[in-house]
Amino acid sequence: MTSIKKTFIIAEAGVNHNGSIALARELIDAAISAGADAVKFQSFIASSIVTANASKAEYQIANTGTNESQLEMLQRLELTHPQQRELFDYCQSRDIQFLSTPFDLASLKFLTTDLGLETIKVGSGELTNAPFLYEVAHSAKKIILSTGMSTIGEVADTLGVIAFAMTHDSSQTPTPNSIVAALASPEGRSAIESRVTLLHCTTDYPTKPSDVNLNAMLTLRDRFGCQVGFSDHSIGVHLAVAAVAMGATIIEKHLTTNRALPGPDHQASIEPHEFKTLVNQIREVEHALGSGEKKPAIVEVENKKIARRSLVAAKAIKSGDVFTKENVAVKRPGTGRSPFEYWALLGTKSTRDVAENEII
Repeated sequence: MTSIKKTFIIAEAGVNHNGSIALARELIDAAISAGADAVKFQSFIASSIVTANASKAEYQIANTGTNESQLEMLQRLELTHPQQRELFDYCQSRDIQFLSTPFDLASLKFLTTDLGLETIKVGSGELTNAPFLYEVAHSAKKIILSTGMSTIGEVADTLGVIAFAMTHDSSQTPTPNSIVAALASPEGRSAIESRVTLLHCTTDYPTKPSDVNLNAMLTLRDRFGCQVGFSDHSIGVHLAVAAVAMGATIIEKHLTTNRALPGPDHQASIEPHEFKTLVNQIREVEHALGSGEKKPAIVEVENKKIARRSLVAAKAIKSGDVFTKENVAVKRPGTGRSPFEYWALLGTKSTRDVAENEII
């Protein structure tokens, strides 16, 4: 029996906890009830990643207003290390994988050293943050890398840095030439292919279907040989399900307990009942994809006898009569000689009497 390849489904809690540990726990519970494989948060020290005068993105302004800066907004959504430890422990007690996206080195160290996470998710905004990616590659066994806002060339540059870090010790400093060489080397390609998953996504919340460009996911797979997935910011679940049918191995989707809650990402998220629908539909697609071998399903074998046709006598045929176009027909059931034998039969003689409509 062919084994079914299971898609890894990440419930992106992100900052939809609104700074509340109680709400964060609700998101974990909702992810578990929906059947997600992991629930992911965001780890950052706001003052380390944004300046005081940095503006908010348009979607953030639309969802949160203009009465605060991006720094002030992020400070409200920041989780302390003890709070993240609490959520990590809660996930372990509920048997769901805890993931988080770090945005600074202190957060990366906390996740990999203190919490012992082997897999690190890198957000699209850090795709060109080469020094940070270098440290991620030295710290994590597996990397899930979102590629929103990027060109194929930028993804290649990023993977070059990661390949260099994965094939050199931390005392060695990369150069432009060594980064290119690392990605081109057999060791670098092997490291990338075995340890990195690229997530195609569009950094817009919510994303219009016309901006999703799912075929770019296949471009990433074909160009770099990595596992690929889809970080979905569109409305609904159908595009994520389509991505699985196309070959996505990871699906990431924002989860909220209520889209009406205040905050930057709630409106581009799906609610628990929708997330459960997403998981169920993905699991159905996994079963439907099958082995790829073209052969009748077991349930089709009996139907072949009913739906297909055989060679039959169009009228009574006597023993010794010649088979002609006038006395041979093709009718159901399909339990006799195949219609593919029609032309070979014509011109030969019958060895027995055949009644009208009897299978020859």
